[in-house]
Amino acid sequence: MSRSFLGIDFGTSGARAAVIDAAGQLQATARASLPEQSAMAWQRALEELIEQIPLSLRQQLGAIAVDGTSSTVLLCDATGKPLAPPLLYSDSRGAAVLDQVQAIAPDRHTVVSATSSLAKLFWWQQQGLAGYLFHQADWLGWLLHGQLGIHGGISDYHNALKLGYDVEQLQYPDWLLALKLPFELPEVRAPGSPVAPLRPELAGRWQIPSDCQISAGTTDSIAAFLASGVTQPGEAVTSLGSTLVLKLLSQQRLEDSHYGIYSHRLGDLWLVGGASNTGGAVLRQFFSDAELQDLSQQIQPEAPSPLDYYPLLQPGERFPINVPNLTPRLTPRPEQPAEFLHGLLESMARIEAQGYRLLQDLGATPLSQVYSAGGGAQNTAWTSIRARCLAVPVQPSAHEAAYGTALLARQGGLE
Repeated sequence: MSRSFLGIDFGTSGARAAVIDAAGQLQATARASLPEQSAMAWQRALEELIEQIPLSLRQQLGAIAVDGTSSTVLLCDATGKPLAPPLLYSDSRGAAVLDQVQAIAPDRHTVVSATSSLAKLFWWQQQGLAGYLFHQADWLGWLLHGQLGIHGGISDYHNALKLGYDVEQLQYPDWLLALKLPFELPEVRAPGSPVAPLRPELAGRWQIPSDCQISAGTTDSIAAFLASGVTQPGEAVTSLGSTLVLKLLSQQRLEDSHYGIYSHRLGDLWLVGGASNTGGAVLRQFFSDAELQDLSQQIQPEAPSPLDYYPLLQPGERFPINVPNLTPRLTPRPEQPAEFLHGLLESMARIEAQGYRLLQDLGATPLSQVYSAGGGAQNTAWTSIRARCLAVPVQPSAHEAAYGTALLARQGGLE
């Protein structure tokens, strides 16, 4: 029987699924809304996506993988039941305990950030909580396979990076294990590696083969990178979703929390980058989707906007500058909405260019090409503005992030 492979992507504004065959050909897609970021909403969206997959493809599934937003974490009891609302990727309440993180972590380590998974753990500890730590992708995977690791959940080394996991040595570092926090840290696997078969009751409910494997997942931005088809150092993917995420394939690893820079392992190479709090969420604060489409057509992208903004929803920036209390700059606001939008898009493009320049200045492989993922990739005016600011070719990614996660599922399903 020919097998198919399902990738499920949980981003900041919705969830998507993609089914591919063994040759990597796209067979089906599905979408589900996320009206709120809660464990119950995640579970409903997960079930809705799988139920949208045609029965004929569900009956051929060999493996499933799930990605989630980086540093979105959930605290659960030993049965997987959430003990508190999840802390999202952009939640910066860890700023209150950042001095504690800084005291134990190596200088300029990735975890020294108000939004890191480890900072969130310290904040939970301050609230008197204890339990099993799950990243968003870990918990969604657990819903499907029901297995726990040696001490807690089962994660992957992409999601575990901002928890402090050493992606070079592939182990938790001694300085982290010595903390003796009141939390069970997840067992960490390679992204795409098989974890366990789908729960038998779910296999029966959805008519999925009982030997369908659940594979270790990844983060949403790495899934978008995998979906792009990038293979050469110097090529990069910018995810234009609610936030702005840069990933540059580099021969050199970089890590510097002072600038919000971190590196994910990808085979023998490194995905170097960072995530800015600017992005589509700011645009949606001022414009509907229809307005964005209409006003973008009125922009002359070859002419630079004189407006100099730093578009943020709320104070705080992570990359290319790491300033937890950075004030949004959204004035002056011109009378013409198209001019205002032009200024916002231009300013975001400058932030993107600043980010890639910083990566190269610190030793990453020089930028040669950028692929665009996320909803903003469809905006041709923004693409032209970004190409002018970046001074390299910019083109849309071949596929959405869920396709990249399906590739991981295929990897696990064929092992």
